[in-house]
Amino acid sequence: MPIPSGTKFHGVAPSVDTTDKGSASRDALRDAYTIEDFVTATTGVGPLGWGRYDDSQYTAASPFVIDEVDGFVVLPNNAATTVLGPGNYTLYDSATQKVLGLNENDTYVLTIAFNASAINANQTHLDWKLVGSGDISRVAGTIAYHKGNNEPQAENVVVQYYTDAGFVASGVEIQFQSHGGQSKVWDIIYFIQRTQYGG
Repeated sequence: MPIPSGTKFHGVAPSVDTTDKGSASRDALRDAYTIEDFVTATTGVGPLGWGRYDDSQYTAASPFVIDEVDGFVVLPNNAATTVLGPGNYTLYDSATQKVLGLNENDTYVLTIAFNASAINANQTHLDWKLVGSGDISRVAGTIAYHKGNNEPQAENVVVQYYTDAGFVASGVEIQFQSHGGQSKVWDIIYFIQRTQYGG
């Protein structure tokens, strides 16, 4: 039940019986709340939640290859290893390869961690973007290669966004494009954290 604004609280030990023992008129003015009720009252709906999704398909021995002629492609993640935080919310669907939103106007932080390599670092780079509802494609960026000769380099893309109605209804894709040559990507991890409940 929602905690009414202006309610006063008195702490008692868990063993204390909080059953109302006064008159009916006084009982109507008293309610007992748990610490879980406070969490819901302050965040909107229980824990904010997070999820980590690790791909097992693409490894250093068998990377995901992005050729320049491919254009933008969905960065795959089969979520073979999944760890969910408080709330056990599903924030990524490996079947559709989409990042999900729980409620309209939530805010999130997404980390995309992976290893990548290219033959020629001077001429090759990766572009990435979120593809889905509204202006989400403006959440985008470019990853430069600092190591050539197919030397692996570890990357972390960290981005903040909010969810509109379309995002909640359909989710969004993480898409990559390689420019100037072929890119190889592997050991892909998505870490998604809801940082604010939008109601």
